[in-house]
Amino acid sequence: MAGGWSEPSDVCERLLKRWDRGELLTAWALQIPFQAMVIPLRGPTTFELAERFDDVRAWLQRWTVATIERPVTLRTRSTGHRSIGANALPSHVEIESYDALWQLIGRRAQVRRFDELREATAAAQPGLVPWMTRRPMTVLKHEADWARLVRTVGWITAAGLTSSVYLRAVPVPGVDTKFIERHRGIIADLLDEVLPPERVDTAFPPSQFERRYGFAVKPTLVRFRSLDAGRPLLPGVSELVVRSSEFHQVAPDMQNVIIIENEITYLAFPPVANAAVIFGSGFAVSGYGALPWFANRRVLYWGDLDTHGFVALDRLRALVPHTESMLMDTATLLAHRGQWVQEESPTRALLSHLTDSESSVYRDLCQDTYGNRIRLEQERIQFPMLQAVLASALGTEDGLSP
Repeated sequence: MAGGWSEPSDVCERLLKRWDRGELLTAWALQIPFQAMVIPLRGPTTFELAERFDDVRAWLQRWTVATIERPVTLRTRSTGHRSIGANALPSHVEIESYDALWQLIGRRAQVRRFDELREATAAAQPGLVPWMTRRPMTVLKHEADWARLVRTVGWITAAGLTSSVYLRAVPVPGVDTKFIERHRGIIADLLDEVLPPERVDTAFPPSQFERRYGFAVKPTLVRFRSLDAGRPLLPGVSELVVRSSEFHQVAPDMQNVIIIENEITYLAFPPVANAAVIFGSGFAVSGYGALPWFANRRVLYWGDLDTHGFVALDRLRALVPHTESMLMDTATLLAHRGQWVQEESPTRALLSHLTDSESSVYRDLCQDTYGNRIRLEQERIQFPMLQAVLASALGTEDGLSP
């Protein structure tokens, strides 16, 4: 506003903010009768009229031109000064119809496009029209992909999905897995709008799209190997990778099982009689930890000595209560001061399945008792300490194999 006076562009800017919020297009879609908009204008005071008469005249000319070029009604007020007499100055702008409004803010094409999309959607998926009315700006943002989005939602709605159907199998022309992944947020919103409650598993957020809407999910794989040369998993086979759901079919006949997080440590793990090692890969342990096979085995978990290592331990123990931790104690931590690194994003989650001693270490890590965000990774722990703990935990006779 030059000199604090309202300009024609100021009015458009004010109305465009309402457009961007979607309220104008929503009212149009709901067929709410248009109520004339009266927008007050800030103009020159009587003093300014006298002191800046040339500026006022130029300002008035801009409004005169704008009124001719735009479908608005310009109302005036009478003001004056002894030296210049009475003058009619713009006081407010009136807009009297939707069409005038769209023309004023330059949005006729967008309104026409929205109407086309809404009409097409009403014919194909009428249940989506209320959502479109509430979120018109989102519709316009995705207008180039809207037809594919509607077809995708239509197919998922009509399909009797089972957990055996992958996203890759959606047979909508022009739609592939990457399209669904890229648009999963809006597709989830649309599905939530039209699917019956029993078709939406609200235990999973939209980011876990497959689980939320009943698609097949990438299986959790279990990688494990025998630590006892005399007890192969299969004849001549010491290591396997299988789906967690099929693990019980080939579960090793071992009394001891050790779950660890680090792949190199998993590969370099020393021989142990009557034992198998499982590569847990962090939180993946919870994907198969509840299998009945663990019930009659001794289960040891060894994770990184950091906050997330204890979260993984807590999750595993919630499924396998008799799980024991290994090398996740204060003595191990303090014995490797020179090997500490910093944990990037430590957690302070409440963990309810730790022992008192484990809780003490976890608390020290959370409170930076020994240093700022310290962590001790598995692969940094001295190998002789691992061998000593294994011998102690599993016994010298049944522990390390010769």
